[in-house]
Amino acid sequence: MFAEADSGLLTKPMVIAIVAIVTFLYCFKYSVGIFKWVEDQTFGTRSYIMEQLELLFIEFDEKKLTYILLGASIGSGLVFFFIIGAAVNWTLGFVVGCLFSFLGFKLPKPIINHMVQKRMKAYSLQMVDGLQLLANGLRAGLSVPQSLGMVVDELPPPLSQEFNMILQQNRIGVPLDECFEGLTKRMPTEDNDMFVASVNILRETGGNLAETFDTIVDVIRERVRLQQKIDTYVAQGMFQGYTIFAMPWLLGAVYTISDPASMMPLFTEPIGIIMLILAIALDFVGLWVIMKVVKIKV
Repeated sequence: MFAEADSGLLTKPMVIAIVAIVTFLYCFKYSVGIFKWVEDQTFGTRSYIMEQLELLFIEFDEKKLTYILLGASIGSGLVFFFIIGAAVNWTLGFVVGCLFSFLGFKLPKPIINHMVQKRMKAYSLQMVDGLQLLANGLRAGLSVPQSLGMVVDELPPPLSQEFNMILQQNRIGVPLDECFEGLTKRMPTEDNDMFVASVNILRETGGNLAETFDTIVDVIRERVRLQQKIDTYVAQGMFQGYTIFAMPWLLGAVYTISDPASMMPLFTEPIGIIMLILAIALDFVGLWVIMKVVKIKV
């Protein structure tokens, strides 16, 4: 009887040891990938944001960015942990704190990507006016750099910033072809690729750049018209998606105000907290699915 009890007690340390050994062997085998993932999620995120800010022509201190990222993740989690824990329940405070820490850790990249996409969209909309100015300058006998300078003086950012970057690089000795190739890397759009390819090819082989720009302007104008029509339908779908996403939150607020006692188990009981977390997760998953469905790429 004592032997059976001893053997039963020995099984727990053995299981823990086996799990620890298996975990160690797995981490050792895939250590390179694990360390790379950790680096991408920490220093990699900061480096990525700094690169995107440079493309946005925004100067920012790297140390300040580090503090902001730490505050958005760990700082926000601690704040909500203490506020919710002291006011309602420490278990719920821990869950909400972890949720906001995760959101603060993951949101900076989508936010900076949205800023980049917004800038690229504004650049694409300005290309029609920019190429028309380029064509008029070339017809007036100006060279390509002189026509670019005219566009820089006449149009607002981001087009003027990008063309001014080409001129600055060309002034310090960078060949014009390489300057335009750098533009395609900073602004990887189909219209920009078509524009840069036509400039580089016609400068080498000879041809009428002004007429080519007029043709590109017609293509871009039709594409923008079609994109604006698609954006209208996408905006309608996104509004419906946001409305469906907000309905559980609004209903929860109404029930909490009208009958607080019936809603308290969701915040105090373990089963209620689990159901609340599951409902929030499913709500966000539904919003993500709707956004994927309504967005149309041209």
